[in-house]
Amino acid sequence: MHSAVVTPEDDRIRWIELPGEEPARVYLHGLGSTAPAYFAATAVHPRLAGRRSLLLDFLGHGHSDRPTTFSYTLEAHADTVAQALTAAGAGPAEVIAHSMGGAVAIVLAARHPHLVSRLVLVDANLDPVPPTPGTAGSSGIAAYTEEDFLAGGWAEVRDRVGAHWWSTMRLAGRTGLYRSAVNLAAGTIPTMRELLLELKIPRSFLYPASDGALAGAEALEAAGVTVVAVPECGHNIMLDNPEGFARAVAEALARD
Repeated sequence: MHSAVVTPEDDRIRWIELPGEEPARVYLHGLGSTAPAYFAATAVHPRLAGRRSLLLDFLGHGHSDRPTTFSYTLEAHADTVAQALTAAGAGPAEVIAHSMGGAVAIVLAARHPHLVSRLVLVDANLDPVPPTPGTAGSSGIAAYTEEDFLAGGWAEVRDRVGAHWWSTMRLAGRTGLYRSAVNLAAGTIPTMRELLLELKIPRSFLYPASDGALAGAEALEAAGVTVVAVPECGHNIMLDNPEGFARAVAEALARD
């Protein structure tokens, strides 16, 4: 376990690090998740093993600290990740990022380009979504006020998301979970999609083939983003189809 202080209040981001060759690879998890649980098997897969790998938990999640004074905007998440990577001497890194982690990774690459050499986005959030009561993801959490979520709304979310997601979501600080969800649903200005289109590094976007055609795929590809449909999986591609995911990531990392 490694850590770095990333706020003036001495809050720490923590990560599991696997030794190996440089350049480093950084794995970023989704909302209410933790990187070791979602990416450990990927990092040691024969197609990807041997590289220095940092499985990093955002503030408010997993092994990292859970401050209640932190804003948890996508920009703030990106800036604290940048501080952790700088402290670790881990840039420029190849970043593999799932869901909310993909949104943060895009902002990280836009705000701290010296730290990111390429992006592999895994069914990442690219656009803002309206708060939607009764749904399981960020839009459902964002439908609460912070006061209502902390007073008991979190238990309703627990019952909606199911045992698998809750097994990692319950590790998150409730303030951090709520604010991360609200800010993910709101997105950034420009949007994450617009930021992604403007990046000049190699970029790939993996998504479940079962979702059908990816919205906006033509514009992404026209901007140089490689779009890859991965079969036999849902949103958690790395867990649903580990072999297919490792193959897709390895191929993405090998592209110029």
